[in-house]
Amino acid sequence: MNLVEISKAIEQGQVSLGIELVSTNIKAVLVTEDFKTIASGNYNWENKYENNIWTYPIEQVWEGIQTSYSQMAASVQSKYHQPLKKIGSIGISAVMHGYLAFDKSDKLLVPFRTWRNNITAESAAELTKVFDFNIPQRWCVAHLYQAILNNEDHVKNVDFITTLAGYVTWKLSGAKVIGIGDASGAFPIDEKTGDYSEEMLNKFSELDNVKKYPWNIKDILPKVEKAGEVAGNLTAEGAKLLDNTGNLEAGSVMAPPEGDAGTGMVGTNSVRKRTGNISVGTSAFSMVVLEKPLKSVHRDIDIVMTPDGSPVAMVHVNNCSSDINAWASLFSEFATRLGVNLTADKLYEALFLEATKSDPDAGGLVNYSYQSGENITDIKAGRPLFVRTPNSKFNLPNFVLTQLYAAFAPLKIGMDILSNEENIKTDVMIAQGGLFKTQVMAQQVLSNALDLPITVMGNAGEGGPWGMAVLALYAKDNNGQALDDYLDHNVFSDPESMTLSPEPEGVKGYQEFTKKYVAGLPVEEAAGSAIED
Repeated sequence: MNLVEISKAIEQGQVSLGIELVSTNIKAVLVTEDFKTIASGNYNWENKYENNIWTYPIEQVWEGIQTSYSQMAASVQSKYHQPLKKIGSIGISAVMHGYLAFDKSDKLLVPFRTWRNNITAESAAELTKVFDFNIPQRWCVAHLYQAILNNEDHVKNVDFITTLAGYVTWKLSGAKVIGIGDASGAFPIDEKTGDYSEEMLNKFSELDNVKKYPWNIKDILPKVEKAGEVAGNLTAEGAKLLDNTGNLEAGSVMAPPEGDAGTGMVGTNSVRKRTGNISVGTSAFSMVVLEKPLKSVHRDIDIVMTPDGSPVAMVHVNNCSSDINAWASLFSEFATRLGVNLTADKLYEALFLEATKSDPDAGGLVNYSYQSGENITDIKAGRPLFVRTPNSKFNLPNFVLTQLYAAFAPLKIGMDILSNEENIKTDVMIAQGGLFKTQVMAQQVLSNALDLPITVMGNAGEGGPWGMAVLALYAKDNNGQALDDYLDHNVFSDPESMTLSPEPEGVKGYQEFTKKYVAGLPVEEAAGSAIED
């Protein structure tokens, strides 16, 4: 579409908005009906550790949404000389899981408990045993049951629990709904019914610790909807929440809210069986769409759903790029002191290029990029840690490489379970996330780590909000197509992509790094115990 055509589409509301709230930013992306991004806005935020809880203030949710929306709307006005008044469809996605609990008057009962908290080990273990189904610590039901086990006073007043994406969609549309992918991080889903497992709902209700409460689990969970369904419409109040200038009109079709895992699958065209994707950021996860059920229950493998309701094996790790970003910030500060001002892209490009000169095993250097606890390696408290011996080859190339190696290490440990114990194979493994905006190096390291070919698409930096905008378009008009066909035929008919295969020397080097990494985990655990935050 040319400038005039885009301007006309904006005027007629033939555009779709995707907003995604993830660990470090809230991003709004506006796309046309041919799936092209025409404007975006961004708001940076960080979760806070307060009273032993990782949280975001609920007020900051709306500050971030309004800021990113206003930036996007200003970009529309500047580029296309058209005020943004009508939006055909809107979709909200967010980092999955966590705990948002409300009473009958819609009051938030406790501060938002994010995915990053490792405070539900007792409840997750008990529910996994009761259900014979893995319940991770991050899931809504694990947080709810842990609050019950803790005898927290607020539990008796619970009337509704939801995820972050579900909360925002509720406030914009009035509908207490949730997309099936995000719902599968709230409570286990029955693939046959496309709804919460009736058997497990009943088992939960029959638990002695649960019976004493006046509510029923079936009544406090949001309604489950699949991709392609309509999750209500933007209300007048919701329009004002999005656009505090009052320009935006009500009526937009709302897509079922999804988790960032679901938008990652859409953004990489990985919703068909035997496809898989990896999303990396502050946290990281791999998703493999299953042909058949797993043989065993694994505490490090979550069973979630694609946005259209197919089971997925998910390896979720709490820590990925935070430590790289912290070191990059330090190098940027040093460069500035020398009078050299680098953009973030140039800085990462320079550092990652340096890593091409490294030793395959990173010279014996070991790094633990644990900003928080890590479920995969059973580390309860995060303490970023860099370790070397007197004889390690300590230079800049090896230092940068060990940062990349550490970012993917927990993911590799989890993925080894799928490949070695379950013999799960994929036809395609596609990666996305900010690390891949700098071409080749991070992609090659990931390929070596997993010993798999890794594909990165041309839209690797677009990520979740674009995927959510696509889901919003699909909700508005899907022509009766299944989601996988819609993506193949409409969205990804001619994708730009690059695939890198494992390098034997790099695979061997990563295996040597992993041995040292695993051997040193007790040091990381001791640091968490000995050094108070």
